[in-house]
Amino acid sequence: MPTYEYECKACGHRFEKMQPITAAAIKTCPACSRKKLVRLIGAGAGFIFKGAGFYATDHRKGSQPKAPACPAAGDTPGCAGCSKNPS
Repeated sequence: MPTYEYECKACGHRFEKMQPITAAAIKTCPACSRKKLVRLIGAGAGFIFKGAGFYATDHRKGSQPKAPACPAAGDTPGCAGCSKNPS
């Protein structure tokens, strides 16, 4: 449930209120009881992923994939020292 920030234009009282997205904006100030409340536009909050299971395949612990072997140099990974690789 999102948290909305409100400000009263009459008395300047500011507060936050957790409301469903489908709920209408509050109109009456809880401090002065006047109908001068406006809902402010906030930056919102970022997503927080907690627990196991989120993107488990992206950061898997274990062995890293091997570099492809050079067909000209036998089993030397990454063509290190290969005569076909002039670097």
